Amino acid sequence: MREYSFTEARQHFAALLEEAKKDGAVCIKKRNGEMFYLKPASTQRSPLDVQGVDLDLSATDIVELVREGRERGA
Repeated sequence: MREYSFTEARQHFAALLEEAKKDGAVCIKKRNGEMFYLKPASTQRSPLDVQGVDLDLSATDIVELVREGRERGA
């Protein structure tokens, strides 16, 4: 992880954000010794947010499959 002075970070902030995105984090160090770590936030996605699958089925086909499944279970 690369370390930047506060002045460097201020002058090249956009590039610093890109580097943090690419490498995971960057460190910014102030003159008084304080250190800060800049890292991208993880995106909050729903576990139900999944890509659909095209099965090329019509609504009639789906209803028929559901009925068959219910008949088997009864």
